[in-house]
Amino acid sequence: MRELAQDFPIGSVTLSEYDVLFTLSRYPGRTARLRDITGQVFLSQPSVSRMVDRLVGRGLVSKGQDPHDGRSAIVTMTEQGVHEFRAAAVKHSRTISEIMTAALTPDDMSELARITAKLHRNGPGEPTA
Repeated sequence: MRELAQDFPIGSVTLSEYDVLFTLSRYPGRTARLRDITGQVFLSQPSVSRMVDRLVGRGLVSKGQDPHDGRSAIVTMTEQGVHEFRAAAVKHSRTISEIMTAALTPDDMSELARITAKLHRNGPGEPTA
């Protein structure tokens, strides 16, 4: 994790911000309820709320009221947010690849791919907004 964290900040995105943007990127329309984001990241609800407000201020996400639940907020990644996220993801993916190929043999990588596929097939599936 220390090696991965050294990638950040990438451009204007910190590791925690990347985590929030990554989470949003997995939802249809890059839109999710604030409470769903909080359930997916390693931050407290107040920390996620403050971070989302900072991301709104920088134009990386927008935030509005959930039309189905007035107590909940809806967060959407903006085009600028998509651009920043993709730039960070390319660099971050490269680092992950370098770490894994340095530590794992081709047989290890095959086994990891097999186990990952099994987890994906048997896991809870993709998040839904």
